[in-house]
Amino acid sequence: MYDELQIIKWPDPRLKKASVAVTTFDDNLKTLSDRMFTLMREAKGVGLAAPQVGVNIRLFVMNATGQPEGDRVYINPVLTEGSGSDEDEEGCLSLPTIYIPVLRDETLTMTAKDLTGQPIAETATGFVARVWQHETDHLNGVLLTDRMGPVAKMTFRKKLKELEEDYAIANPKKKR
Repeated sequence: MYDELQIIKWPDPRLKKASVAVTTFDDNLKTLSDRMFTLMREAKGVGLAAPQVGVNIRLFVMNATGQPEGDRVYINPVLTEGSGSDEDEEGCLSLPTIYIPVLRDETLTMTAKDLTGQPIAETATGFVARVWQHETDHLNGVLLTDRMGPVAKMTFRKKLKELEEDYAIANPKKKR
């Protein structure tokens, strides 16, 4: 069912849409998350949100350890209790080879659901908190391009233009 899914690249308009909440917890979610983990690993990423594979639901997968037991699936996440601040470089599988500094909360709490619909409540600091925020941005239609300042936009203008041209070639009848 999801074998054909691939990571979509900017400026695909599906990346800018806010995702809808998951209300049905069934085998389809497990199948989707398995495919997303495969794609994430193939791209050497640490997180992947459903909108990045063209599925407009509030789900993301991540693995901060690189070990199979580090796989995590978060559905309908809500981030709260952010504190501290940390600026670090981020990249995105939908914007390959682009890395920019992004200011994020250093520590925060997330409530979500797992694949069976059971509640999750976790607090994280540092890298894991950063991944949560990055992937939740995707669920809200926010991309690294939205967090770029003028210098970053100038620095990556050639790469962004290439991505626009690639999208136009692959989707001649679609508009951005």
